[in-house]
Amino acid sequence: MSTLNLTLLTDLYELTMMQGYFKTKNREVVVFDAFYRNNPCDGGYAICAGLEQVIDYIEHLHFDEDDIAYLRSLKIFDEDFLEYLSNFHFTGDIYAIPEGTVIFPREPLIKVVAPIMEAQLVETAILNILNHQSLIATKAARVCYAAQGDGVMEFGLRRAQGPDSGTYGARAAVIGGCCGTSNVLCGQLFDVPVKGTHAHSWIMSFPDEYTAFKNYATLYPSACILLVDTYDTLRSGIPNAIRVFKEMRAAGIPLTFYGIRMDSGDLAYLSKKARKMLDDAGFPDAVISASNDLDEYLIESLKNQGATITSWGVGTNLITSKDCPAFGGVYKLAAIQNENGEFIPKIKLSENTEKVTNPGNKTVYRIYEEDSHKIKADLICLVGETFDTNEDLRLFDPHEPWKKTLLKAGSYSMRELLVKVFDKGTCIYHSPKVMDIQKYCDKEKETLWNETKRFVNPHKVYVDLSDKLYEMKRQILNEMGQE
Repeated sequence: MSTLNLTLLTDLYELTMMQGYFKTKNREVVVFDAFYRNNPCDGGYAICAGLEQVIDYIEHLHFDEDDIAYLRSLKIFDEDFLEYLSNFHFTGDIYAIPEGTVIFPREPLIKVVAPIMEAQLVETAILNILNHQSLIATKAARVCYAAQGDGVMEFGLRRAQGPDSGTYGARAAVIGGCCGTSNVLCGQLFDVPVKGTHAHSWIMSFPDEYTAFKNYATLYPSACILLVDTYDTLRSGIPNAIRVFKEMRAAGIPLTFYGIRMDSGDLAYLSKKARKMLDDAGFPDAVISASNDLDEYLIESLKNQGATITSWGVGTNLITSKDCPAFGGVYKLAAIQNENGEFIPKIKLSENTEKVTNPGNKTVYRIYEEDSHKIKADLICLVGETFDTNEDLRLFDPHEPWKKTLLKAGSYSMRELLVKVFDKGTCIYHSPKVMDIQKYCDKEKETLWNETKRFVNPHKVYVDLSDKLYEMKRQILNEMGQE
């Protein structure tokens, strides 16, 4: 994965359009916005992830000899265009919202400002990377919220849709809040914690359950989580685990991290029984870990039922985001630069209101309530607009503009979200380590109201338009409606 040239990771029409631009001398500098329209899982927010891989893709963007030979074999590209591609490299600017940031629909997550052929080529790969990792990071954030501070381990590699999805999905899951992953390659590539216990096959390979537990405890005394449901959880598994724990204690072996894991049955009932058995045996700090097709809804339900589980292993439903398998990000032309260096706004119309784009060269500000530092709204505006938090700020819903909110001077703060990542083709941004992104993401999630984080009918965070951008959009729509 790390050595593969991804330049041809694109849709064919990106290349045919590039040749069209090349032939017509249409090489203006343009603005493209990557954004999404709806939160995954009908939630109230999403988590941005994948920027490090976007950067890596852009930095290594080139057509090698094999690429050119393959494109020539398609017999749809002329030699002068193929010659241009053989010397291709990205020369534009890219702005992005940093990984781990809480995000909302319709605001630019990545903005590409580049000659149109370059900006067109990178569309597919940017969306492929951003859509997947943002989806899994968002799902992980939801699962971790349901766990209410308990550790959540990602271990869905064997159910992921291929090695890339399993590895980069695990990276995104850690950004979203997981305490570790079972994926060793992910651990190596991104320096994240790798965790795991053992399978039922370990138990079954020994003459009896006790012997299997005893051998495992001898090998891994400081990470001794025993799988207790191979034969009978309450009658066999837990009593044998307790026996091993007692022997470890008698031998003077410190019980630093130990406990049981259950992978089947009524997890609420079994965990409560297990907790009593462990407590009565003198092991009140023993971990009770659970797996078995968990997701945020089941974890929330188990919590509400009084389950005593303290650690969760989440696989298939997390790494595939099973109930919402696509993020839905799109990439749309927003402006074209004229000969005077001015950006002329462009808009896409549609019979579906949600598909009408926001025109112009834009940026995004996050508005916080000063007292709580919770998110009040996001504001999309044109580049160059300024705001003074010492003055009142009027916000309105761009779809229902009669709905207005007045923020009093001094009652709010603002932060620009987009940062410059590439300057004239050179990366000027340093991607943090994944565990540092996770810490940042944890702080980001704290800026959300609990009403926004709930799973059913979450409170909507408004993404508003500045007065100037709204008037520009309205004027363009009016003019187009008169044609």
